[in-house]
Amino acid sequence: MKKTIGYKQKARQFFAVLLPIFITQLSLMATGFFNTVMAGHISQQDLAGVAVGVNLFLPFFGAFLGIISGLTPTISQLYGAGKREKIGFIVKQGFYWALTLAVLFIGAGWLLVPYILPLLALEPRVEYITQHYLMAVSAGIVPIFLAAVLRNFIDAHGRTRLTMLITMTTVPVNIALNYVFMYGHFGLPAFGGIGAGVGSAIAFTLNLLLNVLAVTHCEPFQSYHVFRSLPRPDFAEWRKQLGVGIPIGSTMFCEQSIFGAVGLFMTAYGTVIVAAHQAAMNFTTIVYMIPLAVSMTLTILVGYEVGAKRYADAQQYIRLSRVLTMLFVGTLALILTQFKSEIASLYTSSAEVQPILAGFLVYAVFMQVSDSINAPLQGALRGYKDVHVTFLLAVLSFWVIGLPLGWGLANYTSWGPYGYWLGLIGGILAGAVLLIVRLRQVQARFKA
Repeated sequence: MKKTIGYKQKARQFFAVLLPIFITQLSLMATGFFNTVMAGHISQQDLAGVAVGVNLFLPFFGAFLGIISGLTPTISQLYGAGKREKIGFIVKQGFYWALTLAVLFIGAGWLLVPYILPLLALEPRVEYITQHYLMAVSAGIVPIFLAAVLRNFIDAHGRTRLTMLITMTTVPVNIALNYVFMYGHFGLPAFGGIGAGVGSAIAFTLNLLLNVLAVTHCEPFQSYHVFRSLPRPDFAEWRKQLGVGIPIGSTMFCEQSIFGAVGLFMTAYGTVIVAAHQAAMNFTTIVYMIPLAVSMTLTILVGYEVGAKRYADAQQYIRLSRVLTMLFVGTLALILTQFKSEIASLYTSSAEVQPILAGFLVYAVFMQVSDSINAPLQGALRGYKDVHVTFLLAVLSFWVIGLPLGWGLANYTSWGPYGYWLGLIGGILAGAVLLIVRLRQVQARFKA
């Protein structure tokens, strides 16, 4: 990254950072897309089992990775300020506390999942698939958490193309492994939906190996020597980094857990609704990659400019991103609404699931238009390292406004399961308004 003058240069640098992030996130979502499609063509039970497993796993998984992502604004600000000597130390400490988080994550899962699943009153086959999917994927948690430290280290320098190449290598391997284990090839038994967990765990390990190769053989990362002379754990530094990371992870948990909670509420409507809802949620997650990539790009660029004390430049990046995100997502939404039936047929061959899925997809598009306002604002605030108030606003918009509104519409109106989607859309829009107010306050403080 470098200093830029005017919107033209900023647009160039913005896209140079954005496009690899977008391709990386889209590649990651491709795994979920193919898992959902492959499970849907095995059976409704496999699709529902993977759906429940993902809804239980992703909120906590995303939250813990969100904690680790707190390294990005810290490192990007240090990089912008020219304080390279501090960066290597922070990355080395990140290995320690990321490993601790991984152990806590696995331990909590093995202890709690056997007690949670019976409460959901799932079909026996669906419950079996869910439990064993989660057991399989847990084998890859330690590698992917350590890989996340290295990925944030690389991204914070603006070298997002490198992490894109790593992801584009591992994702096809992940999809191929999932296909082999789910359908049974090369003499292996067909594990069904459980095979998706096995393939993902192996791919997570490969991701770590490739990140290690990148930072030990590519500049400027090689010069940091992050695997040489590891210092003792510095708990004061842990507290400082976790003070940034935990609010970010908690915000991500608020966002992802509400989708998981809605997915679990959908179990009351039967396997067909669960399958349709999960497929629609998978689709909306793919579309969400545009505002998410913008959000991650803003965290890097705003952090870099704030570290260099160029606050006006940071504001210009924010304005640029908001216009581009609305333009891209709005255009995409108009196109996709015309092909909802065709998209539904990609996910499942079930005549029962397809029409319900097509209905959910309409709501999914409106949700992503709302997210195109919300997500860039969050990324900008993280670039300023303003994370505590953002977390509180996420709790308010998703859990105080969105979920209660959706539950009320689902249970006390004729909207039924579609009411939950309306509640989510309302919560996201409320959050966007609150984030706009907060961003103006933070910008005014930095100006002063």
